[in-house]
Amino acid sequence: MSEQNAHVVCPHCHATNRVPEARLSAAPNCGKCAKPLLTAAPHELNAQTLGKVIQKNEVLTIVDFWASWCQPCLMMAPEFKTAASQLPQVMFAKVQTDKYEQAAAPYNIRSLPTMVAFKNGKEIARQSGALPSHQIVQWVQSLK
Repeated sequence: MSEQNAHVVCPHCHATNRVPEARLSAAPNCGKCAKPLLTAAPHELNAQTLGKVIQKNEVLTIVDFWASWCQPCLMMAPEFKTAASQLPQVMFAKVQTDKYEQAAAPYNIRSLPTMVAFKNGKEIARQSGALPSHQIVQWVQSLK
């Protein structure tokens, strides 16, 4: 019987790794840079890395689209980080839309903050507005 694998993009070097799904809970490291693949913390993405992370990741990936001038975004940032720490098998990422406007444009981000859930290169859900960490965790768990 063959083992199922999942592609995971390293948040550090952006290499794509093939990881047996059974090992996703065992804190796997990147085959290229040897750093943890799933860090239980949000990672900053830019215009170049956003597309690769969305298209190549086969694990649930939550992207927070935010802006430095957005007060609700700034209030939600620590909540997003707390939620990430509670869901170590989910990849959490952030895109600063005022810095990388072109990165957010294809995803039709109309309000901030907006969290978009991706899996296997496809958007599966989105949630706009600032949420406390427990509601972020509930929303993400409802997507699994």
